[in-house]
Amino acid sequence: MTHQTIHPSGWLPAKGYANGMLTKEGTLHIGGQIGWDGDKKFVEGGFIAQMKQTLHNIAAIVNAAGGQVSDVTRLTWFVTDKSEYLAHQAEVGAAYREVFGKHFPAMSMIVVAGLIEDEALIEIEATAHIG
Repeated sequence: MTHQTIHPSGWLPAKGYANGMLTKEGTLHIGGQIGWDGDKKFVEGGFIAQMKQTLHNIAAIVNAAGGQVSDVTRLTWFVTDKSEYLAHQAEVGAAYREVFGKHFPAMSMIVVAGLIEDEALIEIEATAHIG
């Protein structure tokens, strides 16, 4: 087998995609995560709450693959409202550090017109290297 599907225990099934794919070389590709929990229920509280949940989801997938957030090497952020992100930099930083600490992988941010799930305000995909 050249890859393994990674899905955190207790999460509802991913339909039509994989949350994570781990290659035999240890590269973990994490599909776009949004601000819902393992039951696919969006968290309350707007952009910052969704951002934090999204980062927690990435951490859960990395952990399910046997890694930790310090193994994440790349994050690509998709946000629907640039002004919302820019207006809350202090909260963004605090929420980020709560999950990722002082680990700052390569990052890109793209402003998009919308995401597939109408309630989603942010989506983040990631790459990690496990082991």
